[in-house]
Amino acid sequence: MAVLSGSPAIQITLRRSPRARRISLRVSRLDGRVTLSLPAWMREAEAMAFAREKEAWIRAALAEQPLAQPVGFGAVVPVEGQPLPIRPGAGRAPRLVDGALEVPGDPEQVAARVGAYLKVLARARLTAACDAHAAALGRPYARLTLRDTRSRWGSCAPDGALMFSWRLVMAPPEVLDYVAAHEVAHLAEMNHSPAFWAVVARLMPGYAAPRAWLKRQGQQLHGFRFGD
Repeated sequence: MAVLSGSPAIQITLRRSPRARRISLRVSRLDGRVTLSLPAWMREAEAMAFAREKEAWIRAALAEQPLAQPVGFGAVVPVEGQPLPIRPGAGRAPRLVDGALEVPGDPEQVAARVGAYLKVLARARLTAACDAHAAALGRPYARLTLRDTRSRWGSCAPDGALMFSWRLVMAPPEVLDYVAAHEVAHLAEMNHSPAFWAVVARLMPGYAAPRAWLKRQGQQLHGFRFGD
């Protein structure tokens, strides 16, 4: 661990790699950790000199990190684009009641229970959207998995496997639908060529608005902490 002086000081994790040929700098979207990867032969002083040259970029990237928002009773969490207050409830599972998400059980388990609720809802919504788009395209997908990714909202593997961030279910429904259409379109065009975007437009006319929302506000969805 190294420290870049300033106000505030920035902790930097140094990671040496025998395969690295040059320095690379990364600010995690998950926790704001700054990692400096460098070749095994490079001196630490040289690596830190590089970090100082990039200090403005590092601080700008850290400033863009979403504020951490713990999830518990009294918090407000977006569900399908609607801000829902979290309050105590009865029963065995979270449920929507009068514009709020009621969560039963131990207050210390609220974040995990809400996270589990969102994952189940995300799977249902994404499966329905992908099924519809795949049927319209005439190309089936292999399987659908959910992850808590930070670098991308979805992906399509060459074998037709689709992956999505379950946090999409917190965005407005049309945003989730756009990402589903985007990844299903890759079943026909495994690129981002004009032909690919033509497929996206055919599957979801007017996709530009939800795409813009995701670029503008999507990062804020990563600020919610569900205890995982």
